[in-house]
Amino acid sequence: MATDTMESRGGVAGGSGLRRLLLDNGALAALLVLVVALSVLSGSFLTTGNLLNVGVQAAVVAILAFGMTFVIVAAGIDLSVGSVAALSATVLAWLATTSGVPVWIAVILAVATGVASGLVSGALIAFGRLPSFIATLAMLSVARGLSLVISQGSPIAFPHSVSALGETIGGWLPVPLLVMIAMGLVAALILGRTYLGRSMYAIGGNEEAARLSGIRVKRQTLAIYALCGLFAAVAGVVLASRLSSAQPEAANGYELDAIAAVVIGGASLSGGKGKASGTFVGALILAVLRNGLNLLNVSSFWQQVVIGVVIALAVLLDTLRRRGSRTPTAAGATAGAPQGGRRNLRGNVLGAVAVIAAVALVVGVNAARSGSNAKIKVGLTLSTLNNPFFVSVRSGAQAEAKALGVDLTVTDGNNDASAQADQVSNFLSQGDQAVILNPVDSDAAAPSAKLALKSKVPVIAVDRGVTGVPISSLVASDNVAGGRLAAQALAEQIGGHGTIVVLQGTAGTSAATEREQGFKQGISAYPGIRIAAEQPADFDRTKGLDVMGNLLQAHPDISGVFAANDEMALGAIKALGSKAGTSVKVVGFDGEADGLAAVKAGKEAADIAQRPSQLGKLAVDNAVRAVKGEKVTGDVKVAVEVVTVKNVAGFKP
Repeated sequence: MATDTMESRGGVAGGSGLRRLLLDNGALAALLVLVVALSVLSGSFLTTGNLLNVGVQAAVVAILAFGMTFVIVAAGIDLSVGSVAALSATVLAWLATTSGVPVWIAVILAVATGVASGLVSGALIAFGRLPSFIATLAMLSVARGLSLVISQGSPIAFPHSVSALGETIGGWLPVPLLVMIAMGLVAALILGRTYLGRSMYAIGGNEEAARLSGIRVKRQTLAIYALCGLFAAVAGVVLASRLSSAQPEAANGYELDAIAAVVIGGASLSGGKGKASGTFVGALILAVLRNGLNLLNVSSFWQQVVIGVVIALAVLLDTLRRRGSRTPTAAGATAGAPQGGRRNLRGNVLGAVAVIAAVALVVGVNAARSGSNAKIKVGLTLSTLNNPFFVSVRSGAQAEAKALGVDLTVTDGNNDASAQADQVSNFLSQGDQAVILNPVDSDAAAPSAKLALKSKVPVIAVDRGVTGVPISSLVASDNVAGGRLAAQALAEQIGGHGTIVVLQGTAGTSAATEREQGFKQGISAYPGIRIAAEQPADFDRTKGLDVMGNLLQAHPDISGVFAANDEMALGAIKALGSKAGTSVKVVGFDGEADGLAAVKAGKEAADIAQRPSQLGKLAVDNAVRAVKGEKVTGDVKVAVEVVTVKNVAGFKP
């Protein structure tokens, strides 16, 4: 019987090595299923160019996640890695570009910034006895704030020699991919071959037992968080090199992706378990999902739902697999085998059902958008769809695309320049013939526009320009003229005298710069008006509310407000309360529905109204002309109009 059992086990072991590998690595199995499903659903997915594209898109999150692996294995958490990445990149750009420090020294100081940030977090945890969640949450705020202070809220151009990290070798091999692999190998070496790595597992398994066994827990904690900060600094440099500029708001929320990648890869949030290879697979799963859903033209809103569901399923199935593997063996093979078999069968059935459900979901989404036989494919990436103005741009573009028989893919940049760069790369991978780009940041959009032009794909910018790139066309409102009209309207409302404040748009965008430029040109004609304060509110209603509330504390006697878009104006109106429209006159910009309603209600004194749906329509028209080789107007200016309570009823957006 013993011989039979040995032979049986040997036969199973010899015939199911791959199956055992997949069962022991749930994340790897999930990745393979995703790759197979997306390869079937999209002919553009399984190509060399797109697979390299996926690697580039995974690079920054993977590098952050490698550092996060150290912390999670040691039963900690680091919420500051995204902010530390942005701070390190900002320090490098500021030193090399503004302060004239040699690039190699700036790089060292940038990495040192990341290490120092990690050391501070580690010290707060080890010696201050703060929970890692609180200590790193504080560092998140400090690092982000310092990044904004150093950059003054505006992107800083990256040194050309360092920007090469975001480019390719030989025109095809991406450098970020190589950096990711190198950092992954370093992480694996530290975890598996060093005293520090063994200490991480010991501390994560039982901190008190580790201390009693002679491990200097406090010293090791400092080293662990310093390493995490170092990896965050490298990730920040790679991210900034891809965008050719250091963005003070870059990598916002990336800490959550990093944590997700580590957990999907099999690490335990309770500590003591995790490895670099699993983290690498977890980061690839996130990148493959986003890339594949873009290629399938799945709505950006549904993408968030699908990614959340897949993350939950991956972790749940891995947990079930681990439970199923813990079968009792003390009672012997005869008693244990059926029970273990039933558990394995149950895990396999659940896994199969989950995989089938995930694939069916993607198939259903793909089927819903199938049937288009358009000859021209165009990709439109908007800076955000969390703003009625850009929703109207999308509506105008979609209506015109339908009228012209164009296959239009629309994505949401979520105000993340890096995510938008990934979306443009995906457009090129799926063979789109033109790209319409509404930049999150005009400087950061330049590398993506150059990549498209290198691929001989025309680029049409809408609402905001692209810095330093000869794009085919810019379709935008005349923001400078609109700014002047806003100044004139506000001056008339307050009688040419008084104190005002200005709520600025997102730093680095052409719309924010041009509107402010035009406003200041116009207001200079009224010497009796003084600008008491200028603060950015990033085109956001909530920030407009908060910033206006703060400004009122310092300047309670203001008589007017200029907000560079309606969302900020509406936030300011909320903060002003009964003062809005009476003692304080507010002028907005955009002409969105809520803004016009505020004008009609007498809360907003005037609105510089654009026609966003017209912008979307003209952008698609120009894209089609460019694809057909027809003449395209380089600079298309759409007129704006001053809307007040006198003419709001007759205004047609």
